[in-house]
Amino acid sequence: MGARPKVLAVLATLDTKGQEAQYLREQLAILGSEAVLVDLGVLGEPAAVPDVSRAEVALAGGTPLEEILADPTRSAAVPVMVAGATQVLLGRLERGELDGVIGLGGLQGTAACTQIMRALPYGVPKIMVSTAASGDTSAYVDIKDITMMFSVGDILGLNSVLRKILANAAGAAHGMALVDVPLHVEGGGRPLIGMTNLGVLTEGAMTALECFADAGYEVIVFHAVGSGGRAMEQMMREGIIGAVFDYALGEIADEVFDGLRAANAERLTVAGKLGLPQVICPGGAEHVGLLVAPDTVPERWRDHKHVFHSSVVLAPRLQPDELVEVAKEITARLEHTTGNAVFMIPTRGTGRYAIEGGPLRDPEGDQVFFAELVKRMPETVEVVERDAHAEDPEFVREAVHRLIRMIET
Repeated sequence: MGARPKVLAVLATLDTKGQEAQYLREQLAILGSEAVLVDLGVLGEPAAVPDVSRAEVALAGGTPLEEILADPTRSAAVPVMVAGATQVLLGRLERGELDGVIGLGGLQGTAACTQIMRALPYGVPKIMVSTAASGDTSAYVDIKDITMMFSVGDILGLNSVLRKILANAAGAAHGMALVDVPLHVEGGGRPLIGMTNLGVLTEGAMTALECFADAGYEVIVFHAVGSGGRAMEQMMREGIIGAVFDYALGEIADEVFDGLRAANAERLTVAGKLGLPQVICPGGAEHVGLLVAPDTVPERWRDHKHVFHSSVVLAPRLQPDELVEVAKEITARLEHTTGNAVFMIPTRGTGRYAIEGGPLRDPEGDQVFFAELVKRMPETVEVVERDAHAEDPEFVREAVHRLIRMIET
């Protein structure tokens, strides 16, 4: 008896995109996969036969379709249909009856489909064929592994170009579903370690990776520019990451001062709430990252030391009173931590820009920052100060070994 065909959900409003969804079904069948058409429409008659009807979707979302149709506004219908489709797909995943998902949509359809996709676990193939995929897709992808495919023309009637693009989407989803690489942690039950990094810490991060590898640990590194820190913490929630080397805290500084690396209000709270082992370093927190016009320093930052990280990314050094605010925010977020945490302070500089000879060097400002961190740090977090800079190999090795010791104790 052969393996069962791969099952791909197709998300679409079948009243407006039924032809296209049916074509996807046919293309998947040619490849040997099965399609499950999930109807997200509400008003018009479906132009393809759904496998999960709009009535089933609405009921799974908590509101019978009849109630939606009594006052069929988009603002009332969309949240119900998104919630319902999400529950349908999660249920199929739990039962082993789903191998991936394809969405079809314009602006509103893309927003709905990708919201559903973002609720699915990492590793599940997610392809969004969208008229909006050539622009800024960050609101649609956010921190999940969604593949955006530009439809080129509108998804409104089949034609030779759209047929080829939809066939490619079917091939991509089918191929992804065939990949036999499960998402699980290797290494004899050892946890996957999440580590944050910034460009001003990369040499130190490479040292850390070598140390973890020598000890038999696998590490996933996140670029701490907002999306990276949030993705790391989402993977903690999903049980993928089991220990944390939070080497870069520039996201907190940018949260306080509206920089481009800002994450969200939960950043630096999740590991503590979950009780995961964590070693933390305030790497890159002495400056903020700002998106600016090429080679331009905004008036607000002209009295600060600064360096251009690129022609359009300015990194101004925070002044002592501003660093106090960052220290307050860091320590407030660590109030959630009940133990199993070490905060390591490199007193010779928190990143490449801040070390001796660096453009953002300010030892007096560092002292104010570190003193405020020590003063406000919750008692549940051990503080370790070292006469080293953040990329000093000995500092990094100690940080790594402290985390491993926590994991293995």
